[in-house]
Amino acid sequence: MPKVSVELIHEVLSNNNLEPDMITAVLKQIEEQAAAEAEAEKANREPTVKKQFVIIVSDPNGTIPSEDYVGWVAQIPEDDPVGETMDRLIRASYEYNISKKGRKYPVKTVGEACEAVGARFLKEQSLAIKNKVPVAVVRTDNKIPEIESDF
Repeated sequence: MPKVSVELIHEVLSNNNLEPDMITAVLKQIEEQAAAEAEAEKANREPTVKKQFVIIVSDPNGTIPSEDYVGWVAQIPEDDPVGETMDRLIRASYEYNISKKGRKYPVKTVGEACEAVGARFLKEQSLAIKNKVPVAVVRTDNKIPEIESDF
C-alpha cells in the first residue's frame, strides 16, 4: 500500500463535505496509528552491528615482524603521491596548533593529530582521516589457500 501524506487525506476528506470535527478526529486517529506502527517497526528491527576498521597489510616476503600494530586509515586524492600523506598530516597539525584550540590543546603525536585535528585543517591539505581511534593492523602473505575438493 502506498504511503499517503496527511495533507492529502485532509484535502480528500474536506472535498467530501465532512464536518471539520469529523476530519480532525479521523486525522488524529491516523496519526496515532502511524506512530504506533512506527514504534512497532522500530522495536522489531534488528540492532545494528557495530563495525570496526582493520588495515590489512600485504607482506608476501615476511619482512614485517609478527607484532601487534595499530594504524589509521587516511584518504588522499587519487593522483597525489602516497608518500606525501605524512607531510600533509604534519602541515595540518601545524595549522591546528596555531589555532586558538590548538594553542590550548596542542597535538604532539600522529595519534593525537588523527584524533584531534579537525576536518577543516585536514581538508586544506586534501587529506581525510577515516577513523579517529587507532585500528588493528593485520599482516597477510597475500595468498588464498586452495581448497582440496572432489569437483
